[in-house]
Amino acid sequence: MTTATPGRRRRADAERSIARIVSAARESLSRDPSASIDDIAKAAGVGRMTLYGHFRNRAELIEAALGEALRAGEEVLSAVDLTGDAQEALTRLLESSWSLVAESTALLAAAQGTLPDGRVRQLHAAPAERVEDLLRRGQDQGVFRTDLPMSWLVSVIQHVLHGAAEENRSGRLRPEETPGVVVATVQSILAVPPTR
Repeated sequence: MTTATPGRRRRADAERSIARIVSAARESLSRDPSASIDDIAKAAGVGRMTLYGHFRNRAELIEAALGEALRAGEEVLSAVDLTGDAQEALTRLLESSWSLVAESTALLAAAQGTLPDGRVRQLHAAPAERVEDLLRRGQDQGVFRTDLPMSWLVSVIQHVLHGAAEENRSGRLRPEETPGVVVATVQSILAVPPTR
């Protein structure tokens, strides 16, 4: 019978500690984007020295938390069926996306005040690319407008999702009605304008 070496055991302990810290950061920053290192360390059940042993500063920790939230979201979104009619595929994507955005909105607020310009955009590249590919397909099918820049349409969808998350958090929009509101808003924005 073989036993784990002390080095391997220490590495496994460190990985569990990192995972616990990142999870606590996600939860803490999702509730309060200004959550401090002390708040996060306490939520993770570790001391400041342990936290700083894995993350040099708050910015590194925020990036790790946002990256983990985006990876978890990517797992959910990559399972969404985007085949067939582009309008129906977009509806499925939006219904799956809004609750993920609800968590990442507060994380995003923490990241935007901390991470360098452009880094947040880099981290969001995969979800934005998925939306852009779907919009292009809808344009090719003749169901989405082509008179506005693609980057603007993707940005507007992101703003609608973040706005819905904020309305939900403030209690002005109920969770059960949010998907329908998001879908109706985005589909109306993307609708092909009537010819004059």
